[in-house]
Amino acid sequence: VQLQASGGGLVQARESLRLTCEASGIIFSIKDLGWYRQAQGKQRELVAQVTSGGSASYVDSVKGRFTISRDNAKNTVYLQMTNLKPEDTAVYYCSAYQDGAYRYWGQGTQVTVSS
Repeated sequence: VQLQASGGGLVQARESLRLTCEASGIIFSIKDLGWYRQAQGKQRELVAQVTSGGSASYVDSVKGRFTISRDNAKNTVYLQMTNLKPEDTAVYYCSAYQDGAYRYWGQGTQVTVSS
């Protein structure tokens, strides 16, 4: 199983980024998928997730600013991030859910938001 995340970068506050995660080696369409992030010195947190049926949920701090979506034909999950804030700075990871937990992880992509 491979998850390849991309799209991170350095932006200013209130700008936008779109993260992309391409998956291989799994039956993508039946998996719940998530985006996590880990800021320096902090625990990894689940930012957004989308079920195999397309239902999305978000941590409160990003509601209204981030949108998770998936394209099963491309085995790809996206995280559209708008109105970015310095506190969104972190390494972002995509993950796939199996057997009761998020078990498969991409390599992470750095998002840095300057004020």
